[in-house]
Amino acid sequence: MSQTRYTKDHEWIRVEGQDGTVGITPYAADQLGDVVFVELPEVGKSFKQGDEIAVVESVKAASEIYAPVSGEVVAVNEALEDEPAKVNESPEGEGWFFKIRIKDSSEIEGLMDADAYQNHIE
Repeated sequence: MSQTRYTKDHEWIRVEGQDGTVGITPYAADQLGDVVFVELPEVGKSFKQGDEIAVVESVKAASEIYAPVSGEVVAVNEALEDEPAKVNESPEGEGWFFKIRIKDSSEIEGLMDADAYQNHIE
């Protein structure tokens, strides 16, 4: 069973077992406008919660993406290199950024659930 959690910086993480799939929320994708470039992290590199892990550039601005939890990157969405617009088309689906092996599962509990995130953006 998977669970999705959200950060105050508008990243989402879908947790399945030891791994989490990470992307930006539809709200963030909408605020950015048309995404034109995504810089993804290196597979095998470790990050701490809150570290800058990726960059997304749109026609409006460039924004940093922060690691929602500590862990090691185990996969990246290479399709975004050729089709960065997937971030706008399907931010919580085909527009995912990377998968991370979660080092400390207690960090998940500190993130927002869907209801709390909805209240955060209103």
